[in-house]
Amino acid sequence: MHPVDRTLVVLAGLSGALGVGLSAAAAHIAGATSLATAAQFLLFHAPALLALALLAGSGRLQPGAVRSAGVLLALGLALFSGDLSARVLMQVPLFPMAAPSGGMILILGWVLVALAAFWPVKR
Repeated sequence: MHPVDRTLVVLAGLSGALGVGLSAAAAHIAGATSLATAAQFLLFHAPALLALALLAGSGRLQPGAVRSAGVLLALGLALFSGDLSARVLMQVPLFPMAAPSGGMILILGWVLVALAAFWPVKR
């Protein structure tokens, strides 16, 4: 397995685990809607990261494009969910504009997923 694919699988597992943990925390903290949003993002991106790792390794899509999309999704997810979580749990942001930057990176990652469908695969 390619190291990037293995990393994406690890990040998928961590994303799922953190999503469950943050969902539980959000249920016990009054008004923690941002924490619930962070948990939801983690939970619905976990299977996407896993799928991208599997797609990259399968050779059905151009592996470089798919791996790049996965890296963008993981980075965007860390910034977006990390900032929302830090604001609720530690009362401080990661850094100015972390969540919006993460959101834009997530959008770019998803656009790259779409473009990867049209990227020629070398056989």
